[in-house]
Amino acid sequence: MRILVTGATGALGSAVIETMLKKIPASSIAILTRKEERRLSFQEKAFRAYLGDFEDMRSLDHAMKDVDKVLLISAGDEGDRIQQHRNVVDAAKRAGVAGIAYTSRSLRDRDSLSNPLMMDHFTTEDYIRESGLQYTIFRNALYMDVIPLFAGKHVFDTGIVQSAGMGQVAFALRQEMGEAIAHVMLDEPCENKTYLFTGGEAYSFDDVARALTELSGKEVRYTSVESQAFEDILVQKGIPQAMARKITDFNADIRNGQESVVTADLAQKLGRPPAALKEGLKLLFGL
Repeated sequence: MRILVTGATGALGSAVIETMLKKIPASSIAILTRKEERRLSFQEKAFRAYLGDFEDMRSLDHAMKDVDKVLLISAGDEGDRIQQHRNVVDAAKRAGVAGIAYTSRSLRDRDSLSNPLMMDHFTTEDYIRESGLQYTIFRNALYMDVIPLFAGKHVFDTGIVQSAGMGQVAFALRQEMGEAIAHVMLDEPCENKTYLFTGGEAYSFDDVARALTELSGKEVRYTSVESQAFEDILVQKGIPQAMARKITDFNADIRNGQESVVTADLAQKLGRPPAALKEGLKLLFGL
């Protein structure tokens, strides 16, 4: 079996490949990268490495040759990622692959999202289903790894300030999600299944603050402010308006319960409970 992994140089792709290499040789994994030095680095390690990107149809067709499955790790939101995703799906269809998998998001209700960027994931899911390809959808929870970004560099001095209210998130470590994705890609055919990879429990930022207090011995408090006030705070810190709005929209979805879905899918595919909040924070903050 040969698998094409897009986004292989990112944190999630790297975690997927790390687990895959425990079961299959590097020569069974194809990589598509935009940088020649990375392509050469992968090639030296025996991967089937190709130069190209989601907008280069010729490179996509080349990378799909003799591939059985494709793992489409969602693109960043800097460009037209819906079209980029469509390009990958179209190339997979032309190549006649046995199945395609996509890393989506475990959000509760697509019809009431505050963050418009999250709709890209559902639009991509729809396109995959309509393609006629056999598929696997991985709806992933918000990475626990982003908590330090939400908390800020001076969290132990200033506490946590967000506009998420007491909304909860079923945080899970990106490394564990990558491990579970690899297991499914290697052990199961694509059979039009959707997995919701979440932590075993959902937590608020107040829970995060209390956990950091217990782990560090320093009092950390969580302060929730209104959305507009929070956006103004971000802009005053020098964050561009568009980015400030994006962060505020993330918070609105958390506040409205979009990120609170909890399932046992991740635990089942890992063969163990995923890391709980304190365990993950200890790792992420070096405590």
